[in-house]
Parts: sequence; structure tokens; C-alpha cells
Amino acid sequence: MSTKKSIIGIGNALMDIVVKLTNDEILLQNNLPKGSMILVDAETSASINQQTEGFEKMLTPGGSVANTIHGLAHLGVETGFIGKVGNDVLGAIYEEELSKIGAKPLLFKSSTATGVAMALVTPDSERTFGTYLGAAIELTAEDLTIDLFRNYEIAYIEGYLVQNHLLIRKAIEMARKAGLTIAIDLASYNVVESNLDFLKEIVAEYVDIIFANEEEAKVFTGKEPEEAIKILGDLCEIAVVKVGSKGSLIAKNDKIISVGTIGSNCIDTTGAGDLYASGFLYGFANDFSMEICGKIGAITAGNVITVYGARMDNNQWEDIKNQINKVG
Repeated sequence: MSTKKSIIGIGNALMDIVVKLTNDEILLQNNLPKGSMILVDAETSASINQQTEGFEKMLTPGGSVANTIHGLAHLGVETGFIGKVGNDVLGAIYEEELSKIGAKPLLFKSSTATGVAMALVTPDSERTFGTYLGAAIELTAEDLTIDLFRNYEIAYIEGYLVQNHLLIRKAIEMARKAGLTIAIDLASYNVVESNLDFLKEIVAEYVDIIFANEEEAKVFTGKEPEEAIKILGDLCEIAVVKVGSKGSLIAKNDKIISVGTIGSNCIDTTGAGDLYASGFLYGFANDFSMEICGKIGAITAGNVITVYGARMDNNQWEDIKNQINKVG
């Protein structure tokens, strides 16, 4: 499987520590609203890690856009990833994992430790993040040059970076100058809430493809999914609102398409949105119809929720490719 268009991602380079919780107690103790992404300091991150000592854990390289790039690389897309890691063991593992799957690591190094996202999964399969950004937050507008974006056709930008307005603006301007299609994911409802005016400005001015879940879409537009998709569709060439178990709504050229899910056995929603974007962008990079793009997104998202964390093994990816071949 290969595609016509290559994709460069820019986002927070974080190691994910996925923890399988037995109840909501840890979330309550640490003031972490269920389903949110809350930034924490190094001390709090270490404390949560310690509090979850006896629980089942899994360590994987992550970060929202990096998860999407990981999926795209497995689907045969030419990819690269821009981020910043620590000059430490976790940073070295991060770089090695990107290279291993064929994604080009465009990683800047810092003396600050590599960032860690504690992904806390409750028995209802919901995931809540306590994230220590570490070196990831040190990626700055000054690090970016137009050369990083050349040789790619699509730029996929992580909404979590929106808190650094200068960085986002520079990334988008460099990508636009290099002639790339610009896609962004809205990341988390609380991030959208605290950066709403800025987000509205850049989406209207620069963004070609926008991804949001129903909560993020509601904060952005003030409307429920069916109305929100129309508003987002007027702002961008393509808009996607993911509506959980009901699938997704896709808007293009005043036409709205509804695509269902593949009905999998959900055990952990970590990475569902990220992998939906992998499937959708794979379809887009191949010039498939919006309906096919949505169906491929449903396949990739529907598979990742059957495992803990946002990464799947090679056997599962072979299975996914077979499923895609039946719709594409």
C-alpha cells in the first residue's frame, strides 16, 4: 500500500504510559476530569506514576499527531514527524521507534527530560491524560524552517500545540509557503476553550481540513454535531466531526456525509481519534471520496480501541490493510 501524497506531522513528542485503572479514585485524587488532557509538572507526573504502582502499565512512544503519523507509516505513506525530545533514554527510544516504522524523525533535542503522558484508562474505556510536556513544550517557532516542510504535500498539525500561538502560526505559514494542504486536529475541549479566538482565526484563514470530536466541536461552534459540522464545513474545505460510537460526520462542498463505525469490542479509547485521522488522511492522500476516507478512518479507529494504548502490532496492521482493500 502506498499513496500519492506524503504527510509531515508536527506535535508533542511524548512517551505514553498507559495505565489500566480499576476505578475513578486516582482521577479524583489528582483533580483530573474524566476524558480531559490536563497539563501537570514533573513532580505530579512522577507522583501519579507512583500512585499507580501496582496497576497494569504499558510504555509506548506517543503524542497525538505522532500516533497518527505512526498509523500512516504502517499504511505505506511517506511520513515525517517534527517534535522535541530530551537528550535521554526515552528520547532515543522515541527516535528509534519512528525510524523503525519508516517515518522520518525530524526531532530537536533538549537538556530537559522527554515529555511523558500518563494515559489513565478507567473500566468504562474512557482515557484521561495527566501530561508532563517536558522537552516537547520547548519546540519553538525559531526551530522551524521552510526546509522541514518541503518534499511533503500535507501538513498535519496537533491542536495541543495551539497553546504556543507563535509556534502554530509559524508552522502554518511555513507549510502554506511550501504549498502544503493544512490539516489540524482540535485535540481537547479544554484546549479549544482556552484558545478559542486564536483557533477561530487560524482555522478561517489557513486550515483546509479540520478534525474535532463532538465536545471540541461544541466548544468551537456552540452547537451539537449536526449543526457544528455545517459551521466547520463553511470555514474549511473539509470538516470532520467524530461522534464516538455513532461514527463521524464529514462536510465538503456543502455536502454532509454520515459514516458509521465497524462495531468493535472497545476496551480503551486511547488513540481512537488519532487513528481515525490516520485512516482518513490515508484516503485523502489517495484522492478517495469523502465516504471512503471516513470508512477507512472507521476501520483504523475501530481497530485501535480493541487494544490498550494507541499502537497496534504488525499482524493487526495486516488485518487492517485487508479491511481497507475491501472498501478502497
